[in-house]
Amino acid sequence: MTDRTAPPAGLPDARPVALLLPGQGSQHVRMAAGLHGVEPVFTDAVEEALAALAAPGPLGRRTPGLREDWLGSTDSAVVDHVTRSQPLLFAVDYALGRLVLDWGVRPVALLGHSIGEVAAAVLAGVFTLRDAAALVHDRVTRLADAPPGGMIAVAAAPEEIAPLLGDEVVVAALNATRQTVLAGPAGPLRAVTGDLRAAGFVVRPVAASTAFHSPVLAPAMAGADDRIATLPVGDPAIPVMSGYTGRYLTPAEAKEPGFWSRQPLDPVLFRPALDALLDGRDLVLVEAGPGQGLSQLARRHPAVRSGRSAAVPLLPASAGPPGADLAAVRAAAGRLRPGRAEGPAGV
Repeated sequence: MTDRTAPPAGLPDARPVALLLPGQGSQHVRMAAGLHGVEPVFTDAVEEALAALAAPGPLGRRTPGLREDWLGSTDSAVVDHVTRSQPLLFAVDYALGRLVLDWGVRPVALLGHSIGEVAAAVLAGVFTLRDAAALVHDRVTRLADAPPGGMIAVAAAPEEIAPLLGDEVVVAALNATRQTVLAGPAGPLRAVTGDLRAAGFVVRPVAASTAFHSPVLAPAMAGADDRIATLPVGDPAIPVMSGYTGRYLTPAEAKEPGFWSRQPLDPVLFRPALDALLDGRDLVLVEAGPGQGLSQLARRHPAVRSGRSAAVPLLPASAGPPGADLAAVRAAAGRLRPGRAEGPAGV
């Protein structure tokens, strides 16, 4: 669907910009790799993030080999594992956010989904890149030892499917009016998936081998508060609409270690957060991350369907040739800052 209020070709969109930063499930092999070495700002930022994730730091050792797996692996199972998907999504989201900022765009808000909220916190100045990388590494090290699990997306409201969930499968994310994500241990999730399909619901697996945003991860995250408490925290310089509360992140919340340590356990409230973000104002929602999942969810929102607001992805919907990444970024740059559309967006 074309946004009815999209600007004519060659003219910028004058509406304020908010960045959407995606999380688990949006990753794919070589996500955004077509920008590496071609788009200077992105390249420098992603290398900075990968170096922070690979170096020793305040919470212990980091995750080596990320760069090699990001640029070289064609095995989706490698990229989908928690020790790769979470830090690579963090690095790519952060680098794409830095790219948009370099265009001279000043977002009025940031909204991250799952690990995207940590990238948003760095862009907003809540954490330094080094300290956020320490938080990410501590999180994925803990979750790597969690029991096998997974996630599924169901085309239904939570109340429609609640009777079929049982005790171990829970609502992990409210993404749209009729898109609910479930998570749970591998066996119970398989059983619930079969029951949902038998009942006529459309079910799609989410690329995850961990039951993110469910209580099953509580034992793995025990003690994370104490380690996060050692990290310095600043006030948000850019408003962060939290996908965990559906309201703007306050300085007090940002400084509460439990707010960050609970995120792998708590459900993501993306649709309520998007409602709050679009309440009373028209925005260009720029998806700064791999895929177009959040853009697709945003296009279901009445404010975007009506044309009052718009959704602009920075990258293609799925993995493709390297040139597709650059073409998508150039198209977005033309929408947000037309002078950048004629060549590589950071040049």
